[in-house]
Amino acid sequence: MRSQNLIRLSGAVALCALSLGAAHAATGGEPAAVVQVDVAPCLAAAAAADDMDKAGPACASVIDNEKTAKVDLVKALVARGALYARHDQVDRAIADDSRALQLDPTLADLFNARGELWLKKGDKPKAVQDFGAALKIDPNHERAKANHKAMARELERIGAQMAVAGKPSFNCKSATRAVEKAICANRELADLDREIFASNARVIREARNPAEAKALQREQDEFIARRNAGFGRPGYDLKKTMQERLQRINGVDGY
Repeated sequence: MRSQNLIRLSGAVALCALSLGAAHAATGGEPAAVVQVDVAPCLAAAAAADDMDKAGPACASVIDNEKTAKVDLVKALVARGALYARHDQVDRAIADDSRALQLDPTLADLFNARGELWLKKGDKPKAVQDFGAALKIDPNHERAKANHKAMARELERIGAQMAVAGKPSFNCKSATRAVEKAICANRELADLDREIFASNARVIREARNPAEAKALQREQDEFIARRNAGFGRPGYDLKKTMQERLQRINGVDGY
C-alpha cells in the first residue's frame, strides 16, 4: 500500500515537472516581461497638439488600461482634464481632476484648477473649498490665494444679501401705513424698497456739494409722499412706481 502511494506521488511530481518544463519552453526559457504602458503620447498630444481627436484616444488608452502605473494614470488624468477644460467640457474636466485627486491628494495646482472649474459651473462653495485645499497644501500658492480671497469676499457679500432679502428699508414691526404694510407683505416690493433706499443713499454720498445732496434727499422725500398718497387709488401700480423711481436714481445704465 505504501509503495502504491509513493508511485502515485512520483507520478504527480513528474507530471508537474513536465508542465513547468513545457511552460518554460513556450516562453523561450525566460519569464514573461511586464508590459509598460507608455503615457508619453497622451501627454504630448494633450500639451502640444491640443487636439481632442488625437489626444482623447491617446489618453484613454492609458487611463482605461488596468496595467497603467498609478503615477502615469495621474499624469494622464491631469493632462486630459486640462484638455477638456480648454475645450469648455467642464463636467468631464472635473471628473478627471477628481479621480486624479483621489489617487494623489497632494496636488495643489489641481485643487486650484478644479476650483476654477467649479466657479465656471456657478458652484461657489465648492470652488472656495478647493481653493482652500490648495492653500493647505501650499500656503504660498499665489493663484489659489487670489481665488480664495476673491471668493471669500463674494460669499460674504452674498450672505449679507441673503440676510436682508425680502426685508424693506424700514422696520415692518412699526409699519402703520397701508402702503408700508403692503411692502412688508411682498418680498419683491420689500427688495425694491431696500434698493431704492440704498441707491438714494449712494447718490447723496456721491453728491458734488451739500446743496446737491439736499436736493436729492428732497426728491426722495417727495417720492415717498406721493407713494403714500397714491397707494390704494384706482389704477395706482405700486410696483411700477417703485421700479421707475429706482431707475431714475440709478440712471438708464443702472448706476
